[in-house]
Order: sequence, then C-alpha cells, then structure tokens
Amino acid sequence: MAQAKISPLAPVGGFPNLPEIAGVQFSSVAAGVKYKGRRDVMLAALAPGSVVAGVFTKSSTRSAAVLDCQEKIGGPQDGGAAFLVNSGNANAFTGSAGQMSVSALSAGVADLLEINSGRVFTASTGVIGEPLAHDTIIAKLSELKAGLSDGGITNAASAIMTTDTFPKGSGAKLSINGAPVKIAGFAKGSGMIAPDMATMLAYVFTDADIARPVLQAMLAKAADITFNCISVDTDTSTSDTLMLAATGQSGADAITDINSPEGVAFYDALHGVLLDLAHQVVRDGEGATKFIEVRVTGAASDADARMVARSVADSPLVKTAVAGEDPNWGRVVMAVGKSGAAANRDTLTIRFGDILVAENGWVAPGYSEQAGVDYMKQDSLIIGVDLGVGDAGGVAWTCDLTHGYIEINADYRS
Repeated sequence: MAQAKISPLAPVGGFPNLPEIAGVQFSSVAAGVKYKGRRDVMLAALAPGSVVAGVFTKSSTRSAAVLDCQEKIGGPQDGGAAFLVNSGNANAFTGSAGQMSVSALSAGVADLLEINSGRVFTASTGVIGEPLAHDTIIAKLSELKAGLSDGGITNAASAIMTTDTFPKGSGAKLSINGAPVKIAGFAKGSGMIAPDMATMLAYVFTDADIARPVLQAMLAKAADITFNCISVDTDTSTSDTLMLAATGQSGADAITDINSPEGVAFYDALHGVLLDLAHQVVRDGEGATKFIEVRVTGAASDADARMVARSVADSPLVKTAVAGEDPNWGRVVMAVGKSGAAANRDTLTIRFGDILVAENGWVAPGYSEQAGVDYMKQDSLIIGVDLGVGDAGGVAWTCDLTHGYIEINADYRS
C-alpha cells in the first residue's frame, strides 16, 4: 500500500523538538514485520526506579499484548523497565500463538536489558488476525539495544505508525518548587479510532518523581477527557494502549498527592500533552480535511452532554456534510435526537462557530445560509449545541468523512 500524502491538517513545522527525559533511551529498527524499507519496531528502555502507569482498551477482543500489559501494570516496580512496540501486525485474534509471541518478545527484551520480564510491556498495531512473526523482531533486538540513545524519540514515533501520515509528538516543561520537570510523548492513530480509554497507541515519559498510584490516577483522569473524547470512524481498536512512565530523575520534590499544588501543576501539564496528541490523531484521521470540535452545553448531566457530543461527532451524515462544506444543521438536530440524552426541540440551540443557526425549535430568524457555507470552508470548525435543559457540558473532537477514508480502508491489507 502506497504511503498516503501528509494530512492537510498536520501541524505546521512537523514533529516537535521534544525535551530529552533523563532515564529514558529510545531505539528503532526496520524488522520487515510488514513494511519494507522503513522502521517498524521501537524500544524504549527505562532506568531503574521508573514507575509505569497505563490504561487499555475495553474491547472484548483485545490483543494478547494488551492482556499481558494489563496483568503486569500493577506489579512490582523494581528495576528497569521497557516498552517494545511493532507496527504492521496487531497480534490480535491470533489465539495461543499471540500469547506465545508476547512471551517470547518479553523474554528476549528482558534478557537483552537484564531486567525482569514482568517489566517488559509490548504492543502491536496493524492487521488483525494474522500471526506475528516475532522471530523477525527478536533477530533485531541486539541492534535495538546498540541503537539506544537519549535523542531517539523522533524515529521511535515514526516506527509505530501504520496508516498515519505523520508522526505525532508533544511535550511540556514545568517547575516543581523551583526544579525543572519535563514531559515528552508520542502517539499513533489515524483509523479505527473511537477510543474506550485512550487512542490506539501512545507513550508518554516524564522525569518527575511520582508515586505510582498517583501517576495511574492522573493518567486515567486525563485520558478520559482527551483520548476518550475523540473519534475518527466510531471503531474501537483491539490494541488501544496508553502508557506513562516516570523516571524520578528530575531532582524535583516527589509528588504523592494528586490534589497537592505540585500534583495539580503536573496534571495540568500532562493533560495538555495528552490533549495535543489526541487532537493530532483526529487531524490525521484517514482522509480527513476538516477538524471538528463539538461543544455541548445546557445538558441535564455531564453524561448526557458527552452522549450528545459523541453522537454528533460520530454521525456519518454530519461528517459527510462537513466534508462537502454543506451547513446542513438538520443533521445536527438528528444526531442530538438519536443520542439518547434528555433534549427538547423547543429549547435546542445550534451554532456554527459564532453563527447562530437554529433556536427555539426552528432556524434562527437572522441566520444566513451563505454565512453557513462560508464558515464550512474553514479547516477547523466548531459545532455548538445548547440543549437548554440544564447546566452540564461536554466536548468531542472528530474529523470529516471523505472518499479518502474509503480508499485507504478498501485496500488496507493489499
């Protein structure tokens, strides 16, 4: 399959210059899992003392790697740790062979880095239902170890891509009681995106000193309002994995309470990184030409607000109207009505950006169809929905649905 052109919504300037994280080294190689002539396996080696948190897909057909990570994530945090990720093959729905591959890869990395295999977290992304030829990866482990470096994060981010058109990275710097703390992370995702915990694959690293229970709580909280609020095509991956590692090598005071001033400051920075990565996944949605934010206010509850936001964001009719630059607000009304949330036709208000489109159960008297058409020509859009039945709100992010999505997925395995 030919590499797609870079998404028109890709960040200007390409992959960011991310801060190096003390206690983490990266390496990547071309193992030929599926793709020829490109990196397709990455290794991140974590120094002793690092703690690891993670959230994973709730799919009932989740992959062997996800199941393995879920078993390990709350285990002993002694010694070093490692993340090993391959693209091109999801190692999902492969029966006992899938677990054999995970065990072999974990053991190989553990021997290589002289760490406990219970501290090796693997992930795979790509075609579902095909056995993973893990021997091709094991044959490259020595090369991976030899290539470990503090500055290898850019190539690592590229190695985990499948139908992505650009690698996705984000970072932040903050101060904890006067000491600098850094965060850097990357993600992959373009299709099969309707996360039920995170995105397809994301890895975030920090040199902060954070107790593991606090790190886990922060990650789960931030993922729920970032990655869990995006959608490209309403399909949840079998491989969704979001990992966060803290090496504790910043020299800053330890964070032991999520509600402490230090905890709040770090959480805010982490949330910003995850939100940036989540938005980049949407901006690289397969065939996408428009980035859409759906803002819902006036809902009876936060749950209702999220239901409506997700219903509008997931609607093929809304997404194709946006692709065609058609301000078809009736499709938004439809999506609100089918969401299952409490709504009232006569209190419903719809806006495109700052343009009042509909209110009081009908088109707004001052609405101009031409104004709607002109607004839809932008590449970043806001669809506002006020239900008028309460005070709760919610948000979702999605992209348009174009012919490009069909073209990419019609020949995905070819």
